[in-house]
Amino acid sequence: MRYAHTNIIAGDWKKLAQFYIEVFDCEPTYPERDLFGEWIDKATNIQNVRIKGMHLRLPGYTDGPTLEIFEYKPEKTGNIPPEIDMPGLGHLAFEVDSVEQIQAKLLAHGGTKLGEIVKREYEEIGILTMVYSRDPEGNIIEIQNWQK
Repeated sequence: MRYAHTNIIAGDWKKLAQFYIEVFDCEPTYPERDLFGEWIDKATNIQNVRIKGMHLRLPGYTDGPTLEIFEYKPEKTGNIPPEIDMPGLGHLAFEVDSVEQIQAKLLAHGGTKLGEIVKREYEEIGILTMVYSRDPEGNIIEIQNWQK
């Protein structure tokens, strides 16, 4: 058994995929997905659904789990961005060399701040520098660095 992927539903899958490619060095894995027909209607229990998107290889992996970014048509309205303390998927986390640099890159590519950059020392583990931010569609991202 192995972990396969995490899925994000996007309003604009191409724009959101490009954000993760440019900010977090994710790599596209082809082919792009264009799913429709009776089989996907049955799988999703949504009539006449069409799903477009792609998988992105996560940094640090050559054949590991992916980030799957999909866009559904017809889409639902009334999108409510996730909150850090709501049930369900809370956030994606990326370990980076410089939290400050990656947050600046995130902001330059349309992401937003959620919290402040903080440092916390854990005896026997090291010093954690981290911040919570949001991607352009409101999904929460943790940017972290560990110094031993």
